[in-house]
Amino acid sequence: MNIIKLMGIAAGAFIIALSGAMMPGPLLTITISESIKRGKWTGAFMILGHSILELGLMLLILAGFDHLFKTNKTIGIISLIGGIILLWMGWDTIRKAKGVSLSYKSEIQGKSCYGPVLTGIFASISNPYWSIWWATIGIGYMAASLIYGWIGIAAFFTGHISADFAWYTLISFSVAGGKRFISNRIYHGVLVACGGILFLFGIIFLHMGLRKMGIY
Repeated sequence: MNIIKLMGIAAGAFIIALSGAMMPGPLLTITISESIKRGKWTGAFMILGHSILELGLMLLILAGFDHLFKTNKTIGIISLIGGIILLWMGWDTIRKAKGVSLSYKSEIQGKSCYGPVLTGIFASISNPYWSIWWATIGIGYMAASLIYGWIGIAAFFTGHISADFAWYTLISFSVAGGKRFISNRIYHGVLVACGGILFLFGIIFLHMGLRKMGIY
């Protein structure tokens, strides 16, 4: 098997995934707000949850369920559920903003890593653009990789998820490293801004869901 071709698959997947990861979205917004509280490895743990979800989705696609992710009804349902989740996340972040302090960061950082992992899963699945990406670009790239069998799929997934880990870990290190210069007032402002952005995404996704379901 040509190792150069496998490296090409991985490199292509990395570049495509990185271009998507760098675009603003719910996962990026939550990573920023959580990294201030939990520390520099928050992004890596959130992408661990994200990668578990994507691995499960890839296995479903390979099992022949790819058609389910291409229908307006499926995208509509995901959009509606995701919109509701993001509205709640946004409201909850804004509601709790004034009640938190950076003086508690050591206590928060000592908590289990399962929180960011689960948050990464919910933040990803709440975004309908994530399922749309997999129903179009993702499936297409997987089909091309499958020519080389499971090792081709492994090369695609490795390149794809490496981009997410690289970008979100960089974000977390940057945010956590800069929090020494952040006052509680600025911290509260960041949380409120992040909550507002999540709320806005929630409204956008609800609108998309209603349209895809043919409600209006």
